[in-house]
Amino acid sequence: MKPRYPHLVIGLAFALAALNLSAAPLRVLFFSKSSGWEHGAVKQDNGRLGYGEAVLAKLGPKNDIEFTFSKDGSLFSTAYLAQFDALVFFTSGDLTSIGTDRYPGITGAGLDAFYNYIANGGGLLGLHSTSDTFHTNERGGGNNPIRLPRYKNYGEAADRFVKTLGGEFIRHGPEQVAKATVVDTKFPGFENIGAEINVKEEWYTLKEFAPDLHVLLVMNTAGMQGGDYARANYPLAWVREQGKGRVAYNAMGHREDVWNNEAYQSMILGQLRWVAKKAEADVTPNLAQVTPDANKLQAPPPEVKQ
Repeated sequence: MKPRYPHLVIGLAFALAALNLSAAPLRVLFFSKSSGWEHGAVKQDNGRLGYGEAVLAKLGPKNDIEFTFSKDGSLFSTAYLAQFDALVFFTSGDLTSIGTDRYPGITGAGLDAFYNYIANGGGLLGLHSTSDTFHTNERGGGNNPIRLPRYKNYGEAADRFVKTLGGEFIRHGPEQVAKATVVDTKFPGFENIGAEINVKEEWYTLKEFAPDLHVLLVMNTAGMQGGDYARANYPLAWVREQGKGRVAYNAMGHREDVWNNEAYQSMILGQLRWVAKKAEADVTPNLAQVTPDANKLQAPPPEVKQ
């Protein structure tokens, strides 16, 4: 399929091929439980995968990756997670509740197994709405309409999932074409996408940035439409270490044409290989250097204050 944004696709066929370095296939759990908003990328219809999942199902065999697609949180246990070299989350809401998609939530023991999995050396890649998961002081299924508490940083009091991921979703404005700067052009999967990307997407505003982030993409807010972006530049994609494990996040992945773009595919495959310890990189923390004012949040819009 021809990418919607060909200017993002510069030498990426080579980049994707270069990611295929391991003889043993990666075993990856793609977990897409949506206790909050369920995105089309992971919304399954009569057994058909969401459009994001379908892209990964095609990319997997080409990149020695075996994806297991699941929405069932009740399966989480030490033994279950031990089957996988890495986890990819595209989730939302309180994953311990049934919530929007009506699939079973993760039990308390299952949640402990998840955190232990990462601390003991496992890998986690969160995509798009994963930062809209386990908001601080928000519990229960469905989409929480009370958003005002999100417009502050909780620091050490933030939810454990938020601190593990390294950031948290606040809100998004209208879909629009915007620019993101590629900070680390040496990181796996980011080598050949150029110095910046310009693409139409549902751009998240984020907060609670862990101080040890190695930022990969930065949102350029200048000129963006909507008060949600009336703030300084902030991270969109990053990696960090958690105990013996590795964590990565990429805020992109809302639109189907983004999923079909080789630049996005290259980025997430590179991040996945890094969290699975099949690729190495210098991940020196750089949050303070590349986005010094990232923790200064935008003001809540009038409709949120009500």
